[in-house]
Amino acid sequence: MSAAEADRHDSREDREREQVVTTVEVKGTGRLYDALPEHRFEYSFEGTTLREFLEAFLADYDVAQFLLAETPEDAVAPGWAPAPDPEDLPDDFSGNPEGDRTRAYARIVVNGRFNEHLDGFDTELLNGDRVALMYPFMYCC
Repeated sequence: MSAAEADRHDSREDREREQVVTTVEVKGTGRLYDALPEHRFEYSFEGTTLREFLEAFLADYDVAQFLLAETPEDAVAPGWAPAPDPEDLPDDFSGNPEGDRTRAYARIVVNGRFNEHLDGFDTELLNGDRVALMYPFMYCC
């Protein structure tokens, strides 16, 4: 296959991939329960990944402030105890990469599993999958 044919083939595959529409069931809990028009509904978007879902969903619904961390500090909760020395930890506890961070306490769940236990924002979604967007109500003294 020539380079021009390969480019046309790749371009055709890209167009086909862009035209895939996936429909998932979305559920909002906590603050998202009130911020969304319904707490449970179907949502269709172009693409197949959680990242593509979030891009489309957050363009349609203004709830990014409940889900996505803009800075690394937004992704962690302040603690009362000092953080342990990373060398003393039994595993790699590095944070999610930039662009894949949710706010402290916010969770994105796909079919009952936290997205970071799957493939993060690159998790593949299928028609009928359940995506829960959770940001709990937090009250203090």
